[in-house]
Amino acid sequence: MPTNVASRPALPAVLSFAASDPTGGAGIQADILTLACLGCHPLSVLTAITVQDTAGVEGVLPIDPGWVADQARALLEDMPVAAFKLGLLGSVEVIAAIAEVVADYPDVPLILDPVLASGRGDQFADEEMIEAMIGLLLPQTTILTPNSLEARRLSQQIGAEEGGGRGGPSLADCAHDLIDAGCEHVLVTGTHEGTPQVVNTLYGSHGVIRSDRWERLSGSYHGSGCTLASAIAAHLACGIDLSEAVRGAQEYTWRTLAAGYRPGMGQFIPDRLFWSREDDENAADG
Repeated sequence: MPTNVASRPALPAVLSFAASDPTGGAGIQADILTLACLGCHPLSVLTAITVQDTAGVEGVLPIDPGWVADQARALLEDMPVAAFKLGLLGSVEVIAAIAEVVADYPDVPLILDPVLASGRGDQFADEEMIEAMIGLLLPQTTILTPNSLEARRLSQQIGAEEGGGRGGPSLADCAHDLIDAGCEHVLVTGTHEGTPQVVNTLYGSHGVIRSDRWERLSGSYHGSGCTLASAIAAHLACGIDLSEAVRGAQEYTWRTLAAGYRPGMGQFIPDRLFWSREDDENAADG
């Protein structure tokens, strides 16, 4: 007999604040796919609407901050949330609205992917927005997931505000600046560094927690950062220890990239459903 629906345990819910990406490669669409694939129920609050294709972004229209807050409050009053994931936020006012909402839930892990620019270099955040991220969101962040370019840019902004800051070529120093600014952990990804392998390093208040090396894949990918941050959120929501959550999220993300495909004329898109196609192939072989 079928199990009574009412008796089934709810999946852990993860609330993503992010912009819509019509290509499905990044943004809220990437978050929803990743969270669902990793056993979570995705909740979504739209922060902006974008005009983009797989080559780049042509425009960003931020959502009214009141609407952003109302979307989130309605969800949070209805169901428990096991983790927050933040991506492209769109404006200083939206950042402030989100910071006010999540401040009411200090025990919920917050994963912040500081989306500052597209892969092509289209800028998503000016200095005022970066200052708002640093001042309002970093002190509430469980784990920040910048690539090396973003880590340096954030660190330089901290240095400019404080009249110091290391912010130089050392990613360890950049991570230290970010932790000093309030976040608990920083995972700096090394895709943009000129190393034979991609080296991703997780830092805490006492230094390096773990460092993982991955085969460097050819091609340029759209949505890899969204996938990684959402995968970390999913693992944390499922109760996995942070260090292992980071490791598992990297493995999942690398496999989505290795199985990636190029549907348009621009970047490759990660195949977040790679596992289902592997199952189909194994079934066919069997």
